[in-house]
Amino acid sequence: MLCHLFRQWSGLEAEGIKLLPPSGSNRRYYRIVGGERSAIGVYNADFKENTAFISFSRSLRNADVAVPEIYATEEAYGIYLQQDLGDETLYNLLIRSRLENEGLFTDELKEIYKKVIDGLVEIQIKGKESINFDLCYPRPAFDRQSMTWDLQYFKYYFLKLAHIQFDEQLFEDDCQRFMDYLLEAEHDFFLYRDFQSRNIMIHNDEPWFIDYQGGRRGALQYDLASLLFDAKADLPIEVRDELLDYYIDKAKIADTEQFKEHYYAYVFIRIMQAMGAYGYRGFFERKSHFLRSIPFAINNLNFLIQNHLPPIALPEMLRIWQEICDDESLRTIGNSLKLRVTVTSFSYKHAIPTDTSGNGGGHVFDCRALPNPGRYPQYHGLTGRDEPVINFFDNFTDEINLFLDAAKVIVRQSVMRYIERNFTRLSVNFGCTGGQHRSVFCAEAMAKWLSEEFDVEVKLIHWEQRHLNNN
Repeated sequence: MLCHLFRQWSGLEAEGIKLLPPSGSNRRYYRIVGGERSAIGVYNADFKENTAFISFSRSLRNADVAVPEIYATEEAYGIYLQQDLGDETLYNLLIRSRLENEGLFTDELKEIYKKVIDGLVEIQIKGKESINFDLCYPRPAFDRQSMTWDLQYFKYYFLKLAHIQFDEQLFEDDCQRFMDYLLEAEHDFFLYRDFQSRNIMIHNDEPWFIDYQGGRRGALQYDLASLLFDAKADLPIEVRDELLDYYIDKAKIADTEQFKEHYYAYVFIRIMQAMGAYGYRGFFERKSHFLRSIPFAINNLNFLIQNHLPPIALPEMLRIWQEICDDESLRTIGNSLKLRVTVTSFSYKHAIPTDTSGNGGGHVFDCRALPNPGRYPQYHGLTGRDEPVINFFDNFTDEINLFLDAAKVIVRQSVMRYIERNFTRLSVNFGCTGGQHRSVFCAEAMAKWLSEEFDVEVKLIHWEQRHLNNN
């Protein structure tokens, strides 16, 4: 259906369609290419969410906000096409800049963040005037009900799953007082809801904005809190302070001190909402890369406790926050999550192995240019793990090493970058005609080298000889 929609929109046949890595939602994204045109195809079974996103996109686009154009829709099937903004997110740019500049937050990066804030103010102010709030889903406003859901999310998916002890009634009492205080701030603007670095694309050197389908009426402070206290972005304190002042000036905030008091309170509820998501995706769904965000969120929480407590009494909530910060197992949870490299041999007679980790991608190396023991009867019942086959390859050391050394250069780059970026899954696949000799030999060599060279977990799978799997 997406290819049909692409043909209707572009007048061209789809020459390629690629499933993009999944996000934190159940939406599925595809890059569709035909001729010199491309689009992102989206499938989402939540029709109300689709309606909100499509409507918001068109409204913001008409208001000259940098959001993707909606090219075509088939809302009855839960699909639509939107503008392809590439693959560069603000988060990717941030990580790469730090790697290239010894961890420093450069002036160039700061200028990009200021452009992002310019865009945020536009979204919040222009969205207030142009958005049809009747289409907001699941709530028309970030009101008491929305806040209650976020606090319950934090309670059930983080506190309980992380085994943090608390008095439920005292916590509920604090929640009511906390929400009363949050709702004192003016809350009649368009609230983006998930304004963080992975939802900001860098396209033609300018920030563009995606994933605002959860938008609703709310306070200005919430989205700013989402951006500046984005856990794994881990912005330096002085940069946060400078960008906060820049936002206040850009948004023409009159009562600066009152704005800041409510801002830091919104940072607290945003962090609790994010921790609920990390708990649900990490503890419950066993997606380890979400657990890696917990120590960053705790660092932010500790900073807030020390410097920016809300000006109201929240005794049980404060005790809970402090217990989280003092929990050494939570503060170091990411340290125990090693990168797992799955090395697989397979036959091209069958499909290339699918990465089931949710990351997608990985490397595939074609071994069919190497000398083939399978041409000789004496090796037919053997595999690349057997000594006679290994001896056969010893006669072609130069060819084998040339191939493997080239593969190692590519894999080394990925492993080092994945470790730096706290990724937890990488796949490396070797294919040959039968998946028996060359691919098995190369997979064995790669797995051995990875185990010796890096502090990673290696899982070796011989797809055509599953009874020989080394798990």
